[in-house]
Amino acid sequence: MHNMPFALPGRFYKGNLHAHCTCSDGDHSVDEVICRYQEQGYDFLALSDHFLECHGYPVTDTRAFRSKDFTTLIAAELHAGKILNGELWHVLAVGLPLGFFPLGQGEDIVGLARRAFESGAFIGILHPVWYGLQPEDARILPFAHAIEVYNHGAEMENGRGDGWGLCDILLNEGRHLHGFAADDAHYLAHDAFGGWVQVKAPNLDPRAILESLKAGAYYSSQGPQIDDIRIEGNEVAVECSPASTIMICGRGSRADKVMGEGLQFARLPLARFQRSHFRITVIDDAGRKAWSNPVWLQ
Repeated sequence: MHNMPFALPGRFYKGNLHAHCTCSDGDHSVDEVICRYQEQGYDFLALSDHFLECHGYPVTDTRAFRSKDFTTLIAAELHAGKILNGELWHVLAVGLPLGFFPLGQGEDIVGLARRAFESGAFIGILHPVWYGLQPEDARILPFAHAIEVYNHGAEMENGRGDGWGLCDILLNEGRHLHGFAADDAHYLAHDAFGGWVQVKAPNLDPRAILESLKAGAYYSSQGPQIDDIRIEGNEVAVECSPASTIMICGRGSRADKVMGEGLQFARLPLARFQRSHFRITVIDDAGRKAWSNPVWLQ
């Protein structure tokens, strides 16, 4: 069984993995973006500026903003070549070295993203619905750690923020992928503070956060809190902040749910999910969701 984060040592740290500043096409400076996320109670931020020639291939250095209460991860949004519909690829790399080389002559997205992966970065396939990325596109990146399953900026821009459809297709094919929520903030207005990850780590050291991301030791949220998910016999027990729905989903159409008012606990049967995977969704009275990562059962 995949190791869920709730029983791991440490605590949960709130972070955003996808945001931009004036080093690429964001409206605000590095220090302003970081200050705003700190004010909103975030524990860490990855500034992922667009790794493009027109911006000078930035890998934004945010190390000066690290403290005992807040940290940063070095990141970039990688671009090279086109997806099947002709649009430019978008791939997130978190945990890059500051000296990550610019795009090489003839280098495609597979080569660029693999180079980032081999440098130790967490690789995420970004906002698939926002720009029409297809499963055939995603299959060429078998080393990706995760899909961006909620992009708040895309949801506010064109209602295409949900990426679970693509993630579920790949999970049904046997890929072991995780899913993360993020802002993709450019303006620090409608596109900010709407989706994040809660990463379980022993401490706030950026290396510890990165290793937990790569291991899938986190859940994603628009607001609700997941306090525990644990296997008890043939059931999964879920504890969370007050919710109207607690749901389990898995391969194909397999699903079950408990509905009510102010739910903070539910038990859901696991019989239909054996030898496959499941994930948990918590929905509050305002319709905001939190999602666990997939859990694989032997």
